[in-house]
Amino acid sequence: MGERDYWLAFSTVRGIGAVRFRRLLNHFGSLSRAWHASRAELLAAGLTEKLSDAIILKRSALDPEGILPAITKKSIQVLTWEDESYPRYLKEIEQPPPVLYYRGSILPQDDLAIAIVGTRNVTAYGRQLTKDTATYLAANGVTIVSGLARGVDAIAHQTAVEQGGRTLAVLGSGVDVIYPPEHRALAESIAAHGALISDYPPGTQPDGVNFPPRNRIISGLSRGTVVIEAGEKSGALITAKFSIDQGRDVFAAPGSVLSPMSRGTNNLLAAGAVPLTSPTVILKHLNISQTRPIPDGEKPSLDVEEARILRALGHDTLHIDDLCGKLGTSVEKLTAQLTMMELKGLVLRARGMEYSANQSWTLD
Repeated sequence: MGERDYWLAFSTVRGIGAVRFRRLLNHFGSLSRAWHASRAELLAAGLTEKLSDAIILKRSALDPEGILPAITKKSIQVLTWEDESYPRYLKEIEQPPPVLYYRGSILPQDDLAIAIVGTRNVTAYGRQLTKDTATYLAANGVTIVSGLARGVDAIAHQTAVEQGGRTLAVLGSGVDVIYPPEHRALAESIAAHGALISDYPPGTQPDGVNFPPRNRIISGLSRGTVVIEAGEKSGALITAKFSIDQGRDVFAAPGSVLSPMSRGTNNLLAAGAVPLTSPTVILKHLNISQTRPIPDGEKPSLDVEEARILRALGHDTLHIDDLCGKLGTSVEKLTAQLTMMELKGLVLRARGMEYSANQSWTLD
């Protein structure tokens, strides 16, 4: 029986988190020794009577050796602190989750990740801004992290999938228990373009107390957190607070002072969050200049007008009116051209009618 089996066994005991994992490792030297310790030894390690009794009860009903084969049959994989492929930025936070369960794949490129979160009651403004932001980030090789909730979360995940980018969904349940249930198809798409992740063992049902710790993982996986829309008591604000505590940047979308869904984001801005005036702000603020290259075999040929538009854009993000001025063409004609170019992946549309060139196509 391997040591990993005992990591999984302890992860099934409610109340054994990062602090107590570390305490058991420091006291016993290994989790296998801790699993077989007597009640007196567990108490001596600093555990409470209630928790010591819970461990003894759990080990009478659980065979650690059987956990990994059972979850592997469900296509669930595991990472612990000791694995080299444990997410780099998550490992840097204070008290990272000792065990991660996931379906799909977690890749080194996911180190470049941004969280997009917000209200479930998203407005038309929030919906469009979420799509624009997720499209821009996915096109630039950024993995999008969110929580699979209704509203902003689902739009961010779905947009990343549609753009052929990567996305990670952190759940407040086991990765085999999809909540909300109507997102099952989306969850499968996410697993095919990234991963479903949880520090809760498979079979764990969603519970209100599970979601704040889940938000901490969302921010921990990410270089920064984008809050699109949020009411004054939105869970997205919890994610933003964790991001700040973890030394990560928070971006917030300005909104109408009359909109209840913008009160939380406007409060974040008043507290010093970076204004999300355009999706391009995110990578510029983080000093990231990475555009996902388009493989040569996927590049469509450019016609004369497309090449002319790309040269006019250069490395800038321009409003369509300014681009019309540079090109000497009508808004109607240019709108049609840009729509086709966006579908071909030649240009990216930011907030409103602002466009930038996919830098894989910028011409000399």
